[in-house]
Amino acid sequence: MRRALGPALIGLLALAACDGSKPVLPKAEKTHALTGFPAADRPVATIVSTRWSTEEARDRLNEAGQVMNLAGIKPGMTVADIGAGEGYYTIRLGQRVGEKGRVVAEDIVPDTIEQLGTRVVRERLQNVSVRLGLPADPRLPVASFDRVLMVHMYHEIESPYEFLWRLRPSLRPEGQVIVVDADRATENHGTPPDLLKCEFGAVGYALVSMRAMPSAGGYIAIFKAQGPQPEPSMIRACRTGAKATPVVVQQGKESD
Repeated sequence: MRRALGPALIGLLALAACDGSKPVLPKAEKTHALTGFPAADRPVATIVSTRWSTEEARDRLNEAGQVMNLAGIKPGMTVADIGAGEGYYTIRLGQRVGEKGRVVAEDIVPDTIEQLGTRVVRERLQNVSVRLGLPADPRLPVASFDRVLMVHMYHEIESPYEFLWRLRPSLRPEGQVIVVDADRATENHGTPPDLLKCEFGAVGYALVSMRAMPSAGGYIAIFKAQGPQPEPSMIRACRTGAKATPVVVQQGKESD
């Protein structure tokens, strides 16, 4: 798992699942008193490591290469790596976007960001910068990113509705959010695909594509912002039996 959180940042355990159409309001809707966003009605994974697997093992499967290809990441793009951890994707993204591109690596753990910054300097990636985020806010600049990657970390987000809401303005008009995760319960370090579609849909994102991706441990899903951004008070949390209504532009299996 890609981010290490302190004990004070781990919690909010409540069961949820989603099976595919419109988000449903729980009988007892819980909201965060200070923010107005609904609380996640599902467990949040605890953190056991800052890495999902070794970089050597991941490179043998060409994980990063396949994800970047499917995400359409090209030279000159500006990309955010959310929950960057030790920087497996950060380094490879920096190499892919080249001198005219830019990569912003974000994590919420100061020590992790410091270590990653040292690695970026050591590998002389002048097009990469690091940024300390917050658990419910990636703190990214507005209208700045062609792609935002969240790899093996979505299930660790305590406040997904607030997080996705605050992330949305950082996308450029054709920007996309790419999620890579395992198809299993959130408490087991994954996110069921229907739950993922439901939570993104509740905040005004449309599904572009979702593909099986065994080389990355599960699947890759791509979303884009669609329509006006909802007010926090209008967002309804997904719960057991809820369904999302994504606009599916493309569906397919993993390609090489």
